[in-house]
Amino acid sequence: MKIKHAVMTGYLGRVADKFHEYHSARDIDERILCAKNIANADGIEIVYPAEFVNFNETVRLIKENGLAISAINLNVKSEKQWENGSFTNPNPTIRKEAVQELKRAMDIAYELGTDMVTCCPLIDGHNFNFEVDYLYQWEWLEEGIKEGASHRNDIKISLEYKLNESRNNNILADMGRTLYLCERVGLPNIGVTMDVGHSLMARETPAEVMTIAAKANRLFYMHFNDNDRYWDWDMVPGSVNFWDLLEVLYYLNKLDWNGWFSYDVMTRDGDIGETMNSSILNVKNTQKILEKIGLENIDNLIHNYSSAETFKFLIESLL
Repeated sequence: MKIKHAVMTGYLGRVADKFHEYHSARDIDERILCAKNIANADGIEIVYPAEFVNFNETVRLIKENGLAISAINLNVKSEKQWENGSFTNPNPTIRKEAVQELKRAMDIAYELGTDMVTCCPLIDGHNFNFEVDYLYQWEWLEEGIKEGASHRNDIKISLEYKLNESRNNNILADMGRTLYLCERVGLPNIGVTMDVGHSLMARETPAEVMTIAAKANRLFYMHFNDNDRYWDWDMVPGSVNFWDLLEVLYYLNKLDWNGWFSYDVMTRDGDIGETMNSSILNVKNTQKILEKIGLENIDNLIHNYSSAETFKFLIESLL
């Protein structure tokens, strides 16, 4: 398993919720410098179009600081034009613009030396019964993603699902729907971003659904964070659901998965850079714990079918 670790530049600046601002806004040069100074980060996941307002300047900053790009994160949700949806907007002109943005993100990814565009279509879905036409909405989603992904076959599109926010019910709410969309589109460069926190919110067992995506050859990218299974708090990995984190890493090792781990962690106290570095170290150290326990030992315990014995052994291994 060959892994590189990236931080999301969007979380290196302003951090706020509905009630409070925890960290003030930073310019893109400050966020890139912050990323460069995170000791255990190998690269960044950067947001398009928000962080490419001055395209040439952003590219210059990335290249001058020697930062690897894990993925271009396509954001088609925040601007006013997306208020009624992006890929599923009832207005065909807006849907076309979402597809064009996806194509632009793919071209930028190529220019910056990555083969990955991530996208979480959070503005696509519904809030109320009888608000949208589900038949049309799913058809528009399939058509838009297929047209965008067909733009070039050397760049992967990694779709990230989430139960809710911004919509009460997001159209890509769980792993099953996302894999169904991948199969409906039918292109090999369409896959899934496995966000551990989003899987927890969807009441999934992250390791289980992750292996299904991997068996379908659709596991493209990993996001690490944590939460209480009720809301997307973007907490430090392993701070709440440690056993889920350990199990995810166990199966990634079994799969011999290679790629990027990216961290979308919200810093509500302390230094942002230190929080991101601790997040990466938590995952790295959990990997060391896994190696100490031994993959073969876990294999044997699983096939012994005794959860009591399994957790007795696992906890004793931590002593």
